[in-house]
Amino acid sequence: MDYAQNLWLFFVLLLGIIIVPGMDMLFVLANALTGGSNRGLAATGGIMLGGVVHTLNGAVGVGLLMHFVPVLFTPLLIAGAAYMAFIGITLMRSSITVGQDGPTGSRSAWKAFRQGLMTCLINPKAYLFILAVYPQFLKPDYGPVWIQASIMGLMTVATQFAIYGGLAITAGRSRQLLVANPGATALAGRAAGLLLFAVSLFTAWEGLKAA
Repeated sequence: MDYAQNLWLFFVLLLGIIIVPGMDMLFVLANALTGGSNRGLAATGGIMLGGVVHTLNGAVGVGLLMHFVPVLFTPLLIAGAAYMAFIGITLMRSSITVGQDGPTGSRSAWKAFRQGLMTCLINPKAYLFILAVYPQFLKPDYGPVWIQASIMGLMTVATQFAIYGGLAITAGRSRQLLVANPGATALAGRAAGLLLFAVSLFTAWEGLKAA
């Protein structure tokens, strides 16, 4: 398999892991529905930065992570689940209303960015992807590993922007339909929070089962 085929196979696997609904996608959706496209895109930006960090981990620390992951995997799952449960409960308890000038009681774009970064960094799915996939694609035969990792990182960020950014814009625009119906808006925010909480429970269950 030559380098071009190697990259195409990596892209197929990358697209599959990003497009499957999970913590990152639900977090972007929740921000876009409750705060509009700008906050959804801010959350996407945080997740993209997290993708860059994951790429660095894949390039520099795959060996170390593979050595320590039996010890750290379960705590990572539990920490990620607890964080997402906190965000989900916050959304479910909030009274979100939307007006033409923007939502009240919603997170700022900067906070959405920071939480998006944290959501990505503690997403167990991302670490599993790094540990399972990166060692298969970062090969000295294809040239300097840092160049290969940089290309894979750019592919990761671009794919995240295309999927999550597109979702943020679409959800943000559909949010305008809720402006005239505060009850439906609050329900949408709480439903998003409930989804995040449900994902956190599933993640915690996976962690406990693996312990």
